[in-house]
Amino acid sequence: MKAKEAKLLNFLQTAPQLVIPIYQRLYSWSLKECEQLWEDIIRCGRDEDNQGHFIGSVVYIENGLYSVTSQSPLLIIDGQQRITTVSLLIAALAEAVGELELIEGFSQAQLRGFYLTNPLLSGEKRYKLILSLTDNETLRTIIDGKPEPENYSVRVKENFDFFKEKLIDKSLLETVCKGLSKLIVVDISLQRGNDNPQLIFESMNSTGKKLSQADLIRNYILMGLETERQTNLYNDYWRKMELLFGQEAYSEQFDAFMRHYLTVKTGDIPKIDDIYESFKQYFYLTKLSVEAVVADIHQYAVYYCAIALGAERNKDLKVIFQNIRELRMDVAYPLMLELYDDYQHEKLALEDFSQALRLMESYVFRRAVCSIPTNSMNKTFAGLSKSFNKNRYLESIKAAFMLLPSYRRFPGDEEFIREIQTRDLYNFRSRSYWLRRLENHKHKEPISVEGYTIEHILPQCDNNPEKVPVPWRVTLGDEWLRIWETRRHTLGNLTLTGYNSEYSNRSFSEKRDMDGGFKYSHLRLNDGLAALDNWSENAILARAEKMALLASDVWPGAKLPNDILIKYQPHAESNTVYRFENHPHLAKASVNILFEAFRKATLALDPCVTEVFLKLYVAYKAEVNFVDVIPQAKRLLLILNIPFAQINDPRGICRDLTGLGRWGNGDVEIGFEKVEDLPYIMSLVTQAFERQIEN
Repeated sequence: MKAKEAKLLNFLQTAPQLVIPIYQRLYSWSLKECEQLWEDIIRCGRDEDNQGHFIGSVVYIENGLYSVTSQSPLLIIDGQQRITTVSLLIAALAEAVGELELIEGFSQAQLRGFYLTNPLLSGEKRYKLILSLTDNETLRTIIDGKPEPENYSVRVKENFDFFKEKLIDKSLLETVCKGLSKLIVVDISLQRGNDNPQLIFESMNSTGKKLSQADLIRNYILMGLETERQTNLYNDYWRKMELLFGQEAYSEQFDAFMRHYLTVKTGDIPKIDDIYESFKQYFYLTKLSVEAVVADIHQYAVYYCAIALGAERNKDLKVIFQNIRELRMDVAYPLMLELYDDYQHEKLALEDFSQALRLMESYVFRRAVCSIPTNSMNKTFAGLSKSFNKNRYLESIKAAFMLLPSYRRFPGDEEFIREIQTRDLYNFRSRSYWLRRLENHKHKEPISVEGYTIEHILPQCDNNPEKVPVPWRVTLGDEWLRIWETRRHTLGNLTLTGYNSEYSNRSFSEKRDMDGGFKYSHLRLNDGLAALDNWSENAILARAEKMALLASDVWPGAKLPNDILIKYQPHAESNTVYRFENHPHLAKASVNILFEAFRKATLALDPCVTEVFLKLYVAYKAEVNFVDVIPQAKRLLLILNIPFAQINDPRGICRDLTGLGRWGNGDVEIGFEKVEDLPYIMSLVTQAFERQIEN
């Protein structure tokens, strides 16, 4: 490896041609990076004392050790973003200076002939900089002054236009020329066979726009291969993925896709910044060829684009995936990708695949309505398929959902129907989603709700009770304020309309009978409103109950006969059942008072908390034990399942059990002797509970 300092313009002028290898990422600098470069150039151009401004390194390679004076093309390993952006600025500057030569060497002909083209050559060799396919075509039309191609590079055009607009101010031209002449890079040439481009690339990529995890993966896969193999892999698979995603989605979502892909393949969810490292480990362990791995990634990319980008061709699946995207179910994508692969390989029938997807949609929506914490869902979906029996695929999927415990549970009809009637659904995420689903359920001619807005039948009045009109207060009676505060955003009071501004805060009878009123609405959500004389709390509750029953059909639960479900239930390790009577200390009045107070407070922490009597202690668990109670002669001994170092105990009553033998699960011991200490005791227990929920 050789490294030396060089003026960027000298580097561009003496380099015969700079080629961005196919394994490099597409041009990705945004206006933010262009603005920063522009400001740097203007600042050093105005500063007469500034003799140079360093903008990073340019790392390149060819066969044999070389310098930029050699006549073969240089493959850029690092620095393409800076070189491309400066080239776009030079192209814009060449247009702006016209026939002027404000500084020697900065005429239009010189700018184009020194830094953008090799004017005496033709064809591919005429251009100084060769980018990737879409980027390159757009750059050439800019240099040649031709109309932009139909599928132009968004970034290349946007940034070129940015510089053109900046250079409209002719007073800046001389400053820009001076600033460009002061840009300095470190010119680093590598020798193929002696230097490892991948390791150098990873260590050098510390300036400019951070490489995405997908960029690193593509470079890792392709960089070390011979040129022909690189080209074949890129054209056969990677380029097809870039086209599948499109420019914006590729830059914004490909990292997320690779995270989901690795989750499917490894069973572990990599952290956002560890995707590249996880892939390298996965690639090493698979022992598959590069071609096999890239082909597999491409196949799963097709699935992902069908699910997440609307590329699905099957009409029924396309509708389901639209619902899934609108509900923002990214956490479920790994399981969907796995099911899609089995569907493609005919291990899962289309109808069963559709039902499984609808179950997943119901699971996410029902849990959101029932306000169940979402932080465990990514792990739930990532590990759910481990329990599937692919010989009885759909049945085992239903069983897996039905057997999810505590805070991972699939809410049943009773819980869902109860909660959806009282939940604030107006401020619910994706509110147009649930209204559309209710309106179009089993409708052969579904409507688009894009042209409609949500209508509060009892008006929300800007959430200000003082603005509630007198006629509404009279209609609702003495408890109008309570009704308005508790019912206005709930299921029974919400509908769709195209006349929201006309309805405003009018009375119910006016909204019902006016032109475009409920009486004349063709929306199914408004069925029955025309027959009502007034809009009372009872009317809201009655409509909510009716719509809740409909909702339980729109978002069905997972259901199997008990005789089938029992086959999927794990077998208990012991048939022994322990009860209150197995703990004689609990029969003592003083200890019983402590226990009843503690169990009431602990079970009230969350509906998912369960109580289990065991031989030596009583366990309280969400999914696993977070506190165990050991009844003693005069007190309760509590064992908290939390590392001692993590417990916040201002009173210092906790004992560290780390490394010691004990009954129960956990490293923290507390003695509970007085009922008046219960609030403080529960503050400690809550820490153990919340730690489990968060994890």
